[in-house]
Amino acid sequence: MPLDEALPPRRMGATYVLGRSLITPLARVIYRPRIDGKGNVPRTGPVIFASNHLSFIDSIAIPVAAPRPVHFLAKASYFEKPASRWFFTAIGAIPVHRGAGQAALDALDQQRTLLEEGSAVALYPEGTRSLDGRLYKGRTGVAFLALQTGAPVVPVGLIGTDKVMPVGAKAPSIKHRITVKFGEPLDLAHHGPASSGKARRLATDEIMSAIHALSGQELANAYNEVPAQNPIDRIRQVLPHERR
Repeated sequence: MPLDEALPPRRMGATYVLGRSLITPLARVIYRPRIDGKGNVPRTGPVIFASNHLSFIDSIAIPVAAPRPVHFLAKASYFEKPASRWFFTAIGAIPVHRGAGQAALDALDQQRTLLEEGSAVALYPEGTRSLDGRLYKGRTGVAFLALQTGAPVVPVGLIGTDKVMPVGAKAPSIKHRITVKFGEPLDLAHHGPASSGKARRLATDEIMSAIHALSGQELANAYNEVPAQNPIDRIRQVLPHERR
């Protein structure tokens, strides 16, 4: 479905409305986030927030800071217990079974559907959290989604979330403040169609350059690879291929 014929944004439901009204002001009082560039966020229509990824709480920081409802995908296991299911639903999360192959395609389809409905989604082009604070090369899935749907991409630079909740921490600290920077929307259509590998790569590089300008992180100039679980995975990581 072309976006100019898209349905109105999906209704977020009572849990999200209640949760946002409670969690957002509470988080802003406790963590005092600095929020820059709110005016860059389109208030209506489909939009992709493409952010660096430093901490588990990044997926809370973006919905709290954004001036509109934001969806993001979270592991289905987070929804197994009633309390955690309520919390993740309240911050706009949608359960997904993560992984490669069909699971990855299903996740992409969910994101595409949300955009076609006029919603906003948050994604991390690096794929996984940076453990050393550097900004890694972006994978092309975000660009593919943007080129396929025509949705603008708002780059996001998160600063300090790794200090508030480092990897391995069981609870966030209130000693540090975070900064959330929203950049100007990117129209990536000039790079070419989503079917073009070159277009996806160039569009991804433009997204990552915008994120870097906001976050100021050191560039890793490499992909943030999940440790290989078997010899086949190790071979795949060293062979040249397009990271999605």
